[in-house]
Amino acid sequence: MDAYPLDEYDLCTVCRESLVNFDTVYSFGSYEGPLRKLIHLFKYGKVETLAGPLSRLLIRSLPLDQRFDVIVAMPMHWRKQWERGFNQAELLAKPVAKRHGVKLATNLRRKRQTKAQAGLTEAQRLANVKDSFLIRRSEEINGKRVLLVDDVFTTGATLRAAAAALKKAGAVHVSALTLARVDRRAFDTVSVSAGKTVHAAALGGVEAS
Repeated sequence: MDAYPLDEYDLCTVCRESLVNFDTVYSFGSYEGPLRKLIHLFKYGKVETLAGPLSRLLIRSLPLDQRFDVIVAMPMHWRKQWERGFNQAELLAKPVAKRHGVKLATNLRRKRQTKAQAGLTEAQRLANVKDSFLIRRSEEINGKRVLLVDDVFTTGATLRAAAAALKKAGAVHVSALTLARVDRRAFDTVSVSAGKTVHAAALGGVEAS
């Protein structure tokens, strides 16, 4: 028997926490197999030419009827970006913004360098990224529908912290878009407000709304 059964909203008990600050989540596929290998080559192997084909997967994951006013890439702290040489989320987001004719904004910034999230518990992840983002020129975010782009959705702690900053700046809707989503059944059970559903989106995407 599955140790993590779905509830009446088709959510497993450990997926619910991901629905706190953003309104929808779209992911192309699971963080495993060839997709995981490609992301690792792109992100850690620094094969920047993979940004093009991987961003096309992101574009396929968005429903055609969804429209956004602003697209934002998950920012890196300047020191970490200097060490890596590029921000993978920004490289992924640029073609998405171009495809939708939307500005790729740089309003979202990291206030401080955080520890790597890998290996941390859910509570540690949340504490690690709490209040770690700031919004510049909030008037460009206020009243807007925002699409937040990143490479991998793990527990959603970083995405939720970023979405919280965007909502605080006045964003009326924040959607997250990632290449892959980790199977969160390995994480502890958490609570979430009712009234949310999760269902399969077109072409392998997952939408939480």
